[in-house]
Parts: sequence; C-alpha cells; structure tokens
Amino acid sequence: MDTIHVQKDEDFIEQLISAIDKNGYLSTWELFKMAYEAEKVTMTPNFSGLKALDFLPHIHFLDHQIRAAEQVIEQMNGRAILADEVGLGKTIEAGLILKEYMIRGLVQKVLILVPASLVNQWVRELNEKFYIPAVSQQKNYNWDYPVIVTSIDTAKRMPHREKILEKEYDFLLIDEAHKIKNHKTKNFEFVRSIRKKYCLLLTATPVQNQLVEIFNLISILKPGLLGNYQTFLEKFGMDRKKMKEDDYLKQLIQKVMIRNTRDETDLKPSKRHIHAIWVDFSEKEREIYQDIESLAKIFPTFVKLTLLREICSSREACYLSLKKLADEQGNSSPVLPIMEKLEQLPHHSKAEKAVELIKSIGEEKVIIFTEYRASQLYLQWFLKQHGITSVPFRGGFKRGKKDWMRQLFEHHAQVLIATEAGGEGINLQFCNHLINYDLPWNPMRLEQRIGRIHRYGQENDVHIYNFAIRHTIEEHILQLLYEKINLFEKVIGNLDAILAELNIQNVEKEIETIYAESESFGEAKIKLDNLSSVIQHTWEQYGKEEKYGHS
Repeated sequence: MDTIHVQKDEDFIEQLISAIDKNGYLSTWELFKMAYEAEKVTMTPNFSGLKALDFLPHIHFLDHQIRAAEQVIEQMNGRAILADEVGLGKTIEAGLILKEYMIRGLVQKVLILVPASLVNQWVRELNEKFYIPAVSQQKNYNWDYPVIVTSIDTAKRMPHREKILEKEYDFLLIDEAHKIKNHKTKNFEFVRSIRKKYCLLLTATPVQNQLVEIFNLISILKPGLLGNYQTFLEKFGMDRKKMKEDDYLKQLIQKVMIRNTRDETDLKPSKRHIHAIWVDFSEKEREIYQDIESLAKIFPTFVKLTLLREICSSREACYLSLKKLADEQGNSSPVLPIMEKLEQLPHHSKAEKAVELIKSIGEEKVIIFTEYRASQLYLQWFLKQHGITSVPFRGGFKRGKKDWMRQLFEHHAQVLIATEAGGEGINLQFCNHLINYDLPWNPMRLEQRIGRIHRYGQENDVHIYNFAIRHTIEEHILQLLYEKINLFEKVIGNLDAILAELNIQNVEKEIETIYAESESFGEAKIKLDNLSSVIQHTWEQYGKEEKYGHS
C-alpha cells in the first residue's frame, strides 16, 4: 500500500489568520453563527401568508385586499386578473402583490403598462405607499431600470418595442386591461409577446360585450386554459351570460380571476348625497333656445341637438358652433340673427347659479365638470370676476401640467374646472363636492367623474350637484335617464353589462336616434321614458352585481 503524504500549507494558515484578524471576507465562528441565526429568522419557511404587511404598517389594508393578494400568490402562481368593482382598491392589491414578490427576492425586473394619464399617479403611489423605486419612462431613462411605468402607446412604438421584447420581465402589470381585450389589435399582440414570469391584469369590466373578451385576456395569462380560440367559440359561443350560467366555464375562469363586489366586502364607503340644482333661463335665453329649436327643418337633428346642449352650457360654446355654420353658409345663414342675440346676453344663468352654490359651500374644494372647452374658459373667467380661484384641467394637458394643476388645486385654488377627457385617471379624495355643470348622455362617463372623489380612500361623504335647466333637453336627461333609474345612487360599474343585454352599444347614440326619429320633443320624451323603463327592468331582472369571480 502506498504511503499517504500529508503536506502542511503554511501559506493558507497564515492567510486565514490574517483575514480573521483584519475582519476580511472571513469571520470568526461566533460571527458566523450570529449571521446564520439572523438569516434563519428572516427566511420564509413556507409560501403562505404575506411578509409585506410587516413592511407596510402605514397602510390600512382591507380584508378583501389581503385575501386577493394571498390568493394570487399562493393559488394562482402570480398570474391573475384583478377584476374588483370600481373603487375597491385594485391598485392597492397589485402593489401589495408586487411588494411581496420583491421582498421574497422573486422579482427584480418590473414593467407596468397603464393609460398615459395614470403614469405619474402609479409612480407616485408605488414610491410613497409601497416604497417601491418606480420611475416613469423618460428620455433620460433606459429600459434597464428595475421598475418602469409607462403607457402602452409608448411601449409599443419603435425603438421601445424592440427593447422591451428582447427582455424577460419578472413581473408585468397592465392597468385598464379591458382596453386590450380585442385579439386583432396591435396592443393585444404586443402585450402577449412580452416575456414575463408573473402577470397581473387590472380591470373592473373583464367582459363588456362578448364572452370571447375574457378568453383573450386569459390567453395572455395562461394560454390554453380555455382551449384554443375556435374550440372556445364552438363550446361557449359569444354570449357573455355563459360566465355565470356554465359551471365548468365559471370554475375555469375562477382559476385566474378575482372579483370582489361591495356587497361582499367589509368596506364602508362614504355616502353620496345627490342634489338636483334646477336653473331657469332668463327670458332672452329662453328666446334663443326656442330659435335654435326652430332650426329643425334647416339643419340635421345632430346639429340642432348639439346647439341646444351648448346653449344650455354657455353662450360661448353655442356661439362658436353657430359661427362655424355661418362661415360655411355666408351672409344668408339663418343663424346670424341668433348670433346677434347671443352677443347681447350679459351672463349665463347656469354660471350664476354655480357661483351662488360655490359661495354657499364656503371654502371647501369643488370640482366642476363641463362638456365643452369654451364653457371651461368662460367659467374660469366668470369665477374670477366673483373672487373665486380656479384652475383648468383637460385631456390636452401633458402629464407634467396635469400634475401641476392638481397640486395647484389641492394647495391653492378652490375650484378645478375639468372637461370630460381631463377627468380620467386623477384621484381627488381631498375634495368632497362635485358639480355636474353639464350632464353627459352616457351614464358610464358620469360614474368616471364621480369616481374621482368617491373611491377607496375617501373618508368623507361626497356631495354631487347635478345642474339642469327647466323646460329644456337637460330636463329630459336628468329626470328620465338618471333619476328614474336612480343612477346617481348606484355604483354603475356594471351598467355596460346591462346595456349589452339590451344590445345597446352606445347610450348617447341611442338617445340621439330617439330625438332624430321623433316628430316633436314630446314624442322624444315618451321614447326616452320607455328606454329608461327597459333599462330599469333589465337591471332588476339580472341584478346589479355579476357574481362570476372569487371574493
């Protein structure tokens, strides 16, 4: 047997002793044991429960939000549709899930795609609430930053698209995911091509019209769960009611979708106090309104309806439209006498009522929503004449200017005057008063307005003031469309589902058709009353809530 020669490495011993003495990359046995015990304490022994809650003591999470986060992580492998009703805190749930994965060391590279108007809001909430170092994609940032928030329109354009698709993300989040429901669009194709480990889709309306929309969303998360496109259509068809009628389909969808409704949660939201503010035209304003009604035989119904709605908002809005018609028709235009009468009006009765209301509210913040930019500019000027500070807010503003206007409103001005597009994607829970200066003909847009202040995080009751001028087209809309169906009191996140049952694609166009096909406003009023009755009956028949997801 060969002799085993053991050679002592003097150099190693000397290096070891030197490293220990100098606190180098090696340590003493005592320090090692302490580090080992510390690591054991911080380790997660299993994958149940949320460690992120210990790191976010400043956030009061509701029970349904914690349950949703646990379900996504423990049962759905981080791929889910968060489909809670509007105002229940889907953003909070998503932030909690992302924070949990980051604490566990499972997520480093994150891409968050949201509507352009929500980019800064997402960045702010992730940083301030969840301590997640997110940035919005800017020219001075590249796509290698760990957590990037951007709009899908920016992301899908070259060269951004190419850089995104060559990466593999640990976590992909898409807000307002119903906007990518159509598998034939470039948005859908782009999102589905992004390589991701975990994926969240946020939407309060996962199915708006056809059942295939939920198939498309789920195919982004878990391709094949519902079969392929053709077999899905053959088995379930397009009828959206199958989501609650077919037990097998319902079980499959529940594997990837969570939907909480207000009735199923312990959320005690602030109340809505609805106030109808009736306005009477002055004699001169009434005369102009009747002159516009008499234009029925000269101009198409749509033109007449637009002018009637505009004169109910401001003389400025109506005047601009009349001027455009006059320019097209020349000196013989029948609208010229009406324009002359408009020029003689002192102020609009509705604007005077708004000033009266704001002063009665006191120093509290107030939001005014108008349909027309001309009315927005007029109101800003008119409020200033009465010593009321205000700032405008509209869709044409860039992100930075929107944030600036919001801050000016919160800290300096009393009133924010917003157009419809400007009302998307801003949280204004510090305000409790909202004036619907012009009522939209689409109730879904009304809910978006009210959702700016009446949402998760609002601690006070909110007051909604609905302006309408008596004996005008506004009276029909307020009484027959809104008050009869009691839309102001309800949270109408599912109204689109009710309209889909009636095969009504667009309420506004439906109303325009009613007026266009009626011989008189009396006939239109009867037809509008019938439309409201049908909507109300369908609502009662199918129920306000659609219980097709986990709570």
